[in-house]
Amino acid sequence: MATGTHNTVSIPSVEASGKGHCRSLLALAFETVSATERNMVKKGLLERLQDGVVIGDGGFVIALEKRGYVKGGPWTPEVVVEHPDAVKQLHREFMRAGSDVMQTLTFYSTDDKLKLGGNEAGKNYTCSQINENACRIAHEVAAEGDVLVAGSVTQCPSYTQGLGKEAVQANIRTQMKSFVKNKVDFIIAEFFMHVEEIEWVIEELLKSGMPVAATMCIGPEGDQAGVSPGQCAVRMARAGANVVGVNCLYDPIIIIDTIRLMKEAPRSPPLPHDAAQRILH
Repeated sequence: MATGTHNTVSIPSVEASGKGHCRSLLALAFETVSATERNMVKKGLLERLQDGVVIGDGGFVIALEKRGYVKGGPWTPEVVVEHPDAVKQLHREFMRAGSDVMQTLTFYSTDDKLKLGGNEAGKNYTCSQINENACRIAHEVAAEGDVLVAGSVTQCPSYTQGLGKEAVQANIRTQMKSFVKNKVDFIIAEFFMHVEEIEWVIEELLKSGMPVAATMCIGPEGDQAGVSPGQCAVRMARAGANVVGVNCLYDPIIIIDTIRLMKEAPRSPPLPHDAAQRILH
């Protein structure tokens, strides 16, 4: 009898099955138990943050543009459908470099962004097609190590076009369906320049039941409407984000300065965990 979890695996006797067959069953039993034990000890994002720093990957569209797979300008992620092996390779490079998270390449994958300005991506692919492929690729690589999978959502053209909260949340809802279906570990809202928009997005993402990390593309001057970094952090936290922070556009020193301003702001309740992301060059 092989045990290692609440499940048990019965092994026939040598006399009944023969030595070779018995060894095969024993190997299978221990492989099954080991796989179950690995799944049981996998910690989620919030548990890992209690233990220390969690390192994520990122900068996919920039890195893949340099390799000839992403079109600069639109920066949309149809590469996950057209060249999935290139995406998988970059995931592996990030994991080997020490990343604890495989982030789905779903940056700018909302249907309104795919169709913006005559972008060819919107004529060939939908948000759902892209997100399904991106989730599959991230999960395949994550299975090779003790890492998490995070879905990613970004700002929507619908916001700057003035189409309102429902239009923005409808685009986010489409993205989120793939993440729920494919059982990612948490969701990242990134590259938002207006705190009002990311509040709407956090509200929608929380319906998934998953942890939400919310990061804004801002510097010390705050968001595009002049809301300070401190108030942006407070508003993201009050909206329900489990992690708040900044990402992209600025160098590491500016990013750290902006996070410091977030942490120094008067707030109630206390801020959740902090996040910083530097775009890959």
